Amino acid sequence: MNNFLKTAIVISLLAGFGSSSTYAEPQQQVRGKNHVLPATLDNVQWGWYDTKEPTKLTVNSGDTVSVETMMHSHDKIKEGMSMEEIIALRKANPGGGPHSLTGPIYVNNAEPGDVLEIRILKIVPKSFGVNFNLPGKEFPTIGALASEMPDGFVKFMKFDAKRTKAEFKPGITLGLKPFPGTLAVGIDPNDPSPRKGGIKDDPLAPVSSLRPWKNGGNMDINELQAGSRIFLPVFQKGGLIWTGDSHCLQGNGEVNLTALECSYKEIVLQPIVHKNMKLEWPRIETETHWISIGFDEDLNKAMVNATREAVNFLAEQKIVPLSRYEAYSLMSMVGDCRISQVVDIRKGVHCMIPKSIFTKK
Repeated sequence: MNNFLKTAIVISLLAGFGSSSTYAEPQQQVRGKNHVLPATLDNVQWGWYDTKEPTKLTVNSGDTVSVETMMHSHDKIKEGMSMEEIIALRKANPGGGPHSLTGPIYVNNAEPGDVLEIRILKIVPKSFGVNFNLPGKEFPTIGALASEMPDGFVKFMKFDAKRTKAEFKPGITLGLKPFPGTLAVGIDPNDPSPRKGGIKDDPLAPVSSLRPWKNGGNMDINELQAGSRIFLPVFQKGGLIWTGDSHCLQGNGEVNLTALECSYKEIVLQPIVHKNMKLEWPRIETETHWISIGFDEDLNKAMVNATREAVNFLAEQKIVPLSRYEAYSLMSMVGDCRISQVVDIRKGVHCMIPKSIFTKK
């Protein structure tokens, strides 16, 4: 058993999580079948979540899936391409995101109202990455400094043989920290995002991959690395897992529009269905932190949502009982709230709650 799973078991046991738990009941090592989902054009959607998309793989809770991902725009982002070509791809899918999304993966026994835990066990990038900003003179709202950056800029970077480093330019070396920019389950019918084609009377009409929401999606949270696990409320039968928008490095904020965008030879996911958990927003757990999440078009409201989720979690945990006022006080002293991204229309904030503050044995 790896150290991450050992830690998860110990923390869950200490917390005494029961049928009304915020996270999970005491975890056991879960073993299931291993599956592979390659990134073929049939298995990858460009920029939309569609509940009517045929499932590409059916798995059981506890199985593992090695998922391959593509670069943006159905793998059309290639080394050495020009900014004009990148702009053309951005315009080629009106309303949709640029993201290439492998899936959906159907998880047996996952039903609306359940929680789907997805463990990220391993990430292996492919050989190169790219960062770019679109020209502010043509895209004046995309990027924190779009008005100050009238021209587009693109930087391609090759990775070293071990896929651990990239050279930005001589004298600047970047250590890779891969994570999925997008990890989602099937759409929330109450998501206020516009539907494809302007449809207004069908809450299950396709939704663009641009805006993150309660089902996850384009969260761009750089803590979601190998060894972490995310808990997502289920809205559709089977859960319906997609992943893409693969990143190999990103600063909080993702200020110019893109991270070090890349693709994966494999990201190994393990979905686990929880019947006795209830969540409104996604939550993440790493070896060292619990992480609450909030999204909104208004960054201030995103901050409020993430803070409320953090306070609710602290008030519900069982390690050391806390009132909501105590949880609010504690969060103000130890909570580290970070701007996930400001470039996806719907802004993101994630609040880090350190596990180290709990000293009760």
